[in-house]
Amino acid sequence: MIKEQNNTTLTFEDFKTEVLNDYKIAATSRECSLVGRREVLTGKAKFGIFGDGKEVPQIAMAKFFKNGDFRSGYYRDQTFMMAIGELTLANFFAGLYGNTDIKQEPMSAGRQMGGHFVTHSLNDDGSWKNLAKQKNSSADISPTAAQMPRLLGLAQASKIYRKINTIPNQKNFSNDGNEIAWGTIGNASTSEGVFFETINAAGVLQVPMLISVWDDEYGISVHAKHQTTKESISEILSGFQRDKNKDGIEIITVKGWDYSDLITTYEKASRIAREKHIPVLVHVTELTQPQGHSSSGSHERYKSTERLNWEKEFDCLRQMRLWMIAINIASVEELNEIDNAIKKEVLEAKKAAWNSFISPIVSEKNELVNLLEQIAPSSKNKDQILRLSNSLKAVKDPFKKEILVTARKTLRLVVNEAVANELSLWIQKYTQRNQLTFSNNLYSESNKNVFSVKEVLPTYATDARKDTDGRMIIRDNFDALFTKYPDVLIFGEDSGNIGDVNQGLEGMQQKYGETRVADVGIREATIIGQGIGLALRGLRPIAEIQYLDYLLYAIQILSDDLASLQYRTVGKQKAPLIIRTRGHRLEGIWHSGSPMGMIINAIRGIRVLVPRNMTKAAGFYNTLLECDEPALVIECLNGYRLKEKMPLNFGEFKTPIGIVETIKTGADITLVSYGSTLRLVEQAAKELLEIGIDCEIIDIQSLLPFDINHDIARSIQKTNRLLVIDEDLPGGASAYILQQIIEQQDAFKYLDSKPQTLTAKEHRPSYGTDGDYFSKPSVEDIYEKIYSILSETNPVKYPKLY
Repeated sequence: MIKEQNNTTLTFEDFKTEVLNDYKIAATSRECSLVGRREVLTGKAKFGIFGDGKEVPQIAMAKFFKNGDFRSGYYRDQTFMMAIGELTLANFFAGLYGNTDIKQEPMSAGRQMGGHFVTHSLNDDGSWKNLAKQKNSSADISPTAAQMPRLLGLAQASKIYRKINTIPNQKNFSNDGNEIAWGTIGNASTSEGVFFETINAAGVLQVPMLISVWDDEYGISVHAKHQTTKESISEILSGFQRDKNKDGIEIITVKGWDYSDLITTYEKASRIAREKHIPVLVHVTELTQPQGHSSSGSHERYKSTERLNWEKEFDCLRQMRLWMIAINIASVEELNEIDNAIKKEVLEAKKAAWNSFISPIVSEKNELVNLLEQIAPSSKNKDQILRLSNSLKAVKDPFKKEILVTARKTLRLVVNEAVANELSLWIQKYTQRNQLTFSNNLYSESNKNVFSVKEVLPTYATDARKDTDGRMIIRDNFDALFTKYPDVLIFGEDSGNIGDVNQGLEGMQQKYGETRVADVGIREATIIGQGIGLALRGLRPIAEIQYLDYLLYAIQILSDDLASLQYRTVGKQKAPLIIRTRGHRLEGIWHSGSPMGMIINAIRGIRVLVPRNMTKAAGFYNTLLECDEPALVIECLNGYRLKEKMPLNFGEFKTPIGIVETIKTGADITLVSYGSTLRLVEQAAKELLEIGIDCEIIDIQSLLPFDINHDIARSIQKTNRLLVIDEDLPGGASAYILQQIIEQQDAFKYLDSKPQTLTAKEHRPSYGTDGDYFSKPSVEDIYEKIYSILSETNPVKYPKLY
């Protein structure tokens, strides 16, 4: 007899039953991988990347994965997901075929290739489920090691929940902080910088994070000797090993084919992480990858005969079978019988999943074929229509694309005929219905999205003067928010002890403690990762990136993970993280950038807000904390010492998102800008008014979303001229702004002259006052640009300057 984890006695028969069940799950997963590859090669699936060779360690890991725990893994973890009951055979094959029905393919409704796993954290209305009572997996992404930063935040949430017990609905998210965040990664991917950044941060923070490194000696076709110093991630990380004198991480190595030792290892590792909140790395060595990296190639091309023979010998399933036979858990015949039953079950599941996927599409195909056969006789192009119809009818397993292509080509043939309207309506309805399955949920569609919060204006004392530093407004507003929302916390470089580099958090750490207002190291990718993980677990983090230029370190995590989260989960997970940064004009190449075009095009799915002063910025934070969407707030770096009026209703006034503000009315030209540049625009407009040019100035305020009421178009309807002033590079944010105004708002029809832009130069801004003047738009540049536009219309009144 042996002992279970809870110290109750387990009989040999109970043990035998458990081991056989483990084997069945592992063998079923392997059979899915084998059949899945065949489905790709026959063309029914487009691509396959499977978890074969990793089954046994994942079974062991799953034994210690409890309700409330979170996984942040990668695309080899199918066995683990099956073992925790979150991946059925039907789900597996639905994912392989790209089924767009979320009920059949709950991982992403066909938006990601198979092997990318998720559990649903949200109800249909966008509200939170009770995450503490279910097993959780954050949504996978393909970029190597990019799951690691998020893992840090998932683990840190347990530490925060253990320290703070005043958070609303805390029991829905945590059991007193006793959850582990489980990470998985391939050995080659540990070469990525974000892996090392995460390991270091975990050691510093001492969070309950358990990382499993699946090591099969290769990264695609590249051997470990080209990937990792000493060919061993655990060996080179040995300096992180904790000891009795210093914190660090626990490092354990185990062979991936040893079922018994794997269970012992994961029991120990999980106990250390769960009870002591110490990060643990389990290096699982001597694993195999029987089918190679993916369905796009063959590992026989790059592995030696000796290696291939070794992999057959030490395949984890084979070794588990030998162990089971050796200790009389099952005979060869019994295991063969189990294997045969599994093969039959997997094949039946595959057939059922394929039928569920293809039958609705075939019905749509038949619907169109019937329509075309009805309209063909009355068309002058009857023969061509029937050829198209018959060609589609002959397709046994059609794509939706083939159906729509046929319909649209037919429409061209009947465009001037009576039957065109019926076909046109069919195409529109079909396109609209199917487009939604591929394009919804980029942003929140719940009743807590950014459009649900209405504007609340700041209130002021009757004798309020414009004599308050902007930094004090942002500081006092954060003070109100920390009091109002116990689940709000902020962290970043210099955010804690000194109250951020511009004193916008002055005194906050002393008042609210180091857990809620924290300093972190110089590691932007994992600052964002912390925020994502914390937000996934129900907290309201504000992750501070010290300067806008430093956002580039984290742009991949923002783009690939946070921005796509609601989209790739079809609204089943959310991470309402607020990213706070400061940027625009300062002085010098590395602290003065405004790479807005890059940002807004890389992070669609995250709201991008560009307040012109600290009152507007504070209003955005107040708005966002009533919403369930992630957002980037870019404060004006040169605005902290500028004077504003002190509001009375801190924490309550709200800047609306997606709404522009007209800060000066005028009749001659519409000027559109945002952030620090607006102050220059205002000065230029003031000087132009002296010579009779009356400018209308519009503050965009929000780039994503952009002017949802089309107020800019209405302004242009009055002025008939447009200039966009932006300190990004030529063709950067200004191109996006023009596209929105001209194309989305149809403002072109109101223009009497060419719409123009005024931007920074192509190079980075040079250092110093003169560097700024010659690199970015100046008051004189703006004045002269507007003057030249008016000169084209009235050269007598406004003769050319140059």
